[in-house]
Amino acid sequence: QVELVESGGGLVQLGGSLRLSCAASGSIFSISIMGWYRQAPGKQRELVAAAASGTLTNYADSVKGRFTISRDNAKNTVYLQMNSLKPEDTGVYYCNVRGYSGNSRAINDLDAWGQGTLVTVSS
Repeated sequence: QVELVESGGGLVQLGGSLRLSCAASGSIFSISIMGWYRQAPGKQRELVAAAASGTLTNYADSVKGRFTISRDNAKNTVYLQMNSLKPEDTGVYYCNVRGYSGNSRAINDLDAWGQGTLVTVSS
């Protein structure tokens, strides 16, 4: 079983910054992609940023130049540095980890989600 623990959300004013963290633990065999999604009130969950196991990253157009995703593979942790925050960035941010769980005798697909952390940007 794999558990994701998120932290770093909160209330911030327009133009402020926040840093989200997500640590994965448990029966992790390997991680290929770590990412952040968000869900605003009344809207569908959307991809914010994702980082592959190498240096490849992907960002939503709305956050390019303002958000930076990074990984600490030794700690199975992914971060999202959010700068120049806007009210439209408000929402619940979810961490997602994909790869494989288990061990060399039994490997399963891994697609785990964090519990979500609320980010509120006030104007």
